[in-house]
Amino acid sequence: MSAARIALVTGANQGLGRALVEGLAARLTPADLVLLTGRNPERVADAARGIARSPGGRARVEGRVLDVTDTDAIAHLADELAARYGGIDIVVSNAVARLLPDESQAERADEFIDVSNTATHAVLRSFGPVLRPGGRLIVVASSLGTLGHLDPRLRHLFDGASLDQVEYAVESWRSAVHHGTAAEAGWPRWLNVPSKVAQVAAVRAVADERRTHDLATGTLIAAVCPGMVDTPTSRPWFSDFSRAKSPAEAAEPVLDLIFAEHVDPALHGQLVRFGKALPWRDGTPPGEQDRMLTP
Repeated sequence: MSAARIALVTGANQGLGRALVEGLAARLTPADLVLLTGRNPERVADAARGIARSPGGRARVEGRVLDVTDTDAIAHLADELAARYGGIDIVVSNAVARLLPDESQAERADEFIDVSNTATHAVLRSFGPVLRPGGRLIVVASSLGTLGHLDPRLRHLFDGASLDQVEYAVESWRSAVHHGTAAEAGWPRWLNVPSKVAQVAAVRAVADERRTHDLATGTLIAAVCPGMVDTPTSRPWFSDFSRAKSPAEAAEPVLDLIFAEHVDPALHGQLVRFGKALPWRDGTPPGEQDRMLTP
């Protein structure tokens, strides 16, 4: 088994993902390796070279092409890293599909769900078993991932659900979008809401199964809310960015969580924002999110 620490970030060629790679490289040692992944070979290579040349980096940074919608590719990479290094120490699932306010939510549903949810499930299933003791498996979500953002009719689908049940709920939502019955069933029109709830529910499901072992070995599985981040993905959705953070600023609390010396049991399996767990059943009243959309 390699003594070096191995880290991986998905969706990492720009924005928060790139900032997380930069932060990991700065905090790890020259013996360690950070894999910067994305699906565009040129962008991945450019980002990896740029970080490797930066004065703040210490760990090695390598680009790796990974299309997170290809669940077989995720499983293959996890197996490869397990065989080569004996496991992995840090995994950050950060990939997200960019969606603009004037685009049809229904027409973009498949891509959005595949990148944000199907990929999250695959990362949890494939990298959870090869996470070394003391490791960190982090899913980047948002404060929209709390259960109270959903219509009460839908909350039972995710509350206390297993990963299989979360996957079934996500596919039921996808089907309702395609059949034009989503609104009638209570699903929010804004894809980001059920997507984030499902991400957090998936993390909770996996963490609950592993809790005793993880806490005994200092291992953390959690979702994180980085707050409002000023990126090309988020900027079209909000008119006021006065309180937004740069990707580097938003990455710091996530990195602090990753590098905390001890795992706080209260954070295991939770949605964490700035070092504190957000209550799972809180959220704004259903319908508030739809008013954020362009009519």
